[in-house]
Amino acid sequence: MNAPTHAVAIAGRVIEYDWIEPDSGPPGAAPVMVFLHEGLGSTAMWKDFPSRLCQALGFRGMVYSRPGYGRSTPRAAHERWSTDFMHRQAIEVLPALLKALGIAQSPQPLWLFGHSDGASIALIYAAHFPDRLAGAVVVAPHSFVEPISIASIERACDAYVNQGLRERLARWHDDVDSAFYGWSQAWLDPAFRDWTLLPELESIGCPLLAIQGNDDEYGTMAQIATIERAVPGTTVVALDDCGHSPHRDQADAVIGAVGRWIATTLNTPAPSPQ
Repeated sequence: MNAPTHAVAIAGRVIEYDWIEPDSGPPGAAPVMVFLHEGLGSTAMWKDFPSRLCQALGFRGMVYSRPGYGRSTPRAAHERWSTDFMHRQAIEVLPALLKALGIAQSPQPLWLFGHSDGASIALIYAAHFPDRLAGAVVVAPHSFVEPISIASIERACDAYVNQGLRERLARWHDDVDSAFYGWSQAWLDPAFRDWTLLPELESIGCPLLAIQGNDDEYGTMAQIATIERAVPGTTVVALDDCGHSPHRDQADAVIGAVGRWIATTLNTPAPSPQ
């Protein structure tokens, strides 16, 4: 892989990141949306979706790879992520990154867009830092552990070893084993079966948009139904013919839903379809 577009050192680890600038408006004046990738994702794996969404909204975007992923510092071979690994990312790593990049000091509240594990990290951040967010979009979030999630991760482990998944993922990560085994070992730890965000969801005060595909192979609609019950006012979007990655399976629908939701949240006209 080439060197990351941008990198910052935090607590002895390098984190790769990149900025997306809107096509119009004064530089640095637009609201910022931070993108939080999935359990096997990275900055590059988002492809052009963050740019498309930010251009539609007129937002700045910041994408980054969590430690262990992409071109960020890999997980040490002997390191096993604990069952609170998403909490540590939300409560320790993300705030430190926002501070290092000057985002935390912005007078405009922040927006988050998280997918899968990244969506759970967004929910945890929203619960612990309720005054720092304008709103959060959570796509295929995990709010508790379901058997379907464990079964799909077990199948992914077989695909990684026997069906070429390792080779397909290697293009997105400097150390693909760091990403895959960090994620899979934590999720398949028997202690992780009791992991839940239910107590924290009730602390969320910012607007939420929860999006999930009806054919999601990693979770059922119970995930976003749980969030909707715990956080009054949550907007829920269920997409047909859509699996675990709505921003890839139904990108136009996701961009449209986010634009309408933000317009309603801010009481402004919805952006025109792209």
